[in-house]
Amino acid sequence: MIASLLTQKLAGLAFPDSVWDVPVKGNEVFLTFDDGPDPQVTPHILDCLNQFGAKATFFCLGKNVEKHPLIFNRIIDEGHGIGNHTYSHKNGWKTPLHDYIADVDRCSELVPSSLFRPPYGRITPRQARQMQKRGFTLVMWSVLSKDYNTAYSPEEVVHRTLKRLRPGAIAVFHDSLKAAPNVIPVLPVFLKAIHEKNMVCIPLPGSISSR
Repeated sequence: MIASLLTQKLAGLAFPDSVWDVPVKGNEVFLTFDDGPDPQVTPHILDCLNQFGAKATFFCLGKNVEKHPLIFNRIIDEGHGIGNHTYSHKNGWKTPLHDYIADVDRCSELVPSSLFRPPYGRITPRQARQMQKRGFTLVMWSVLSKDYNTAYSPEEVVHRTLKRLRPGAIAVFHDSLKAAPNVIPVLPVFLKAIHEKNMVCIPLPGSISSR
């Protein structure tokens, strides 16, 4: 916990304009999903969100939007937010600036959003500056579920996520096959617990598509 807070603090200094949580006056929290849409996982997540009256923000990969446009349209039609997560899940630390920008631009053609989250949270200062010059808000997180890590059981994912959750927090899950063994059983338990804490899941500011 101390190590993750230190990492977040250092990253906040490196990227002072990035968003790690959102100031709120009530009990709002911000549930986000990375890497979709996926035809085997995203519909389950959307059904669960509907069941609990919760809204989320989906940071989508352009290549998956291209493959599954109907699911992407369902995300928008059901009132959830969207964000750019690059076209092909580029690791910023391993990608030249020009190639990284081109990949983000390719995603922008499919995902009309000014919110951007770097895959793995890995982005260089030069890349971040270019994102901001292009009008993107760099969105990170304050709660990482690690649902993609098979070393964690669903119960452990719920516990580690809920204990870090506070009003204004941005929590990260994944609508991907890799995360499916955790995220599908975890989400209803997580949303029920949020409801019992009188917390409300809403989309991130600026994430609702106007198309």
